Amino acid sequence: MFFLAILLFSYPQMSQQIQKITANGKEMLSNPKLVLVQGTLNVVMKQNVTLSCLSEPGSPPVRYTLFKHNQQVSASNRSDLTPALFPLSISSASDAGEYKCKAEYNNSSSGKYSNSLNFTFIEPISKPVLSSPTSQAKRGQNVTLSCFSENGSLPITYLFFKGTQNISPRKTMQKREAAVIFLFIDSLSDFGTYKCKAYNSFPNNTKYSNAFNFTLAEERSHSQSLIISLGLILLLLLIGLALAVPFFIIPLYKARKYKSSRPSIVLTSTVNAEESENEVIYSEIEPVKPEEEYVNFSVIRREEEKAGGRACSTVYSKVLIRD
Repeated sequence: MFFLAILLFSYPQMSQQIQKITANGKEMLSNPKLVLVQGTLNVVMKQNVTLSCLSEPGSPPVRYTLFKHNQQVSASNRSDLTPALFPLSISSASDAGEYKCKAEYNNSSSGKYSNSLNFTFIEPISKPVLSSPTSQAKRGQNVTLSCFSENGSLPITYLFFKGTQNISPRKTMQKREAAVIFLFIDSLSDFGTYKCKAYNSFPNNTKYSNAFNFTLAEERSHSQSLIISLGLILLLLLIGLALAVPFFIIPLYKARKYKSSRPSIVLTSTVNAEESENEVIYSEIEPVKPEEEYVNFSVIRREEEKAGGRACSTVYSKVLIRD
């Protein structure tokens, strides 16, 4: 009974040992462990890192292969139980990403894959630019300030200052966009010098922006308003004159010129004494010259022989004055 109890107790362990033995008598490999032994997961340009891959337990020799996104990077055959080392040099952002390793026996159709390690490429930030839609402000006005670093690995953290005093909480931007704060201009002390700083995970790489100053917007004086009003009035007069020349002045000039070129008309009135004392006859005679700007009355008497005796008629002639 004692031996039976020992056999039952040791059966699971024996079963596991049997399962670990492959067909060629080697122990089955476990999933290897991929470990970073040199460097950091946040990598910069021209940084060297080293990865270690080991499957234990396992029977040497074992072949270890390093992959990046399912693409083979390097391979190493180990004849003992020491890990395989994979040195890497980060020469560009494409060298970052996910890495895994695979452990397998030679001439084996299967293998075991390790955990993954992700390298994040970090780039130093460029000098941020501090700006605002307006550089002039009045008391009681709301203004905005924006801080933006064009280059650098995300996320980027921004801080705003007035002089040496911090005026805003940290603003961490996960996207490549500017950090914006809102300010209320309440007094003259709010027209000081503003700056911002930016940093990311790149070591020892904090950058400060340019200085920005708000200036007090002066209200327009009465003289300035008067000058502007006079300028507008003068502009309206010029526009009115330009419109009057083709529509009024030129037609009026042509009308006067045409009237001056027309001949003056002389009207004569003839009173026939024989027929009626009140009868007046008007007739046109040849025109007078334009320079004769006076009134000339002349009385012409004439005698006419008639069968019953003489009759006298008076003819009045009048020269009209031209306008």
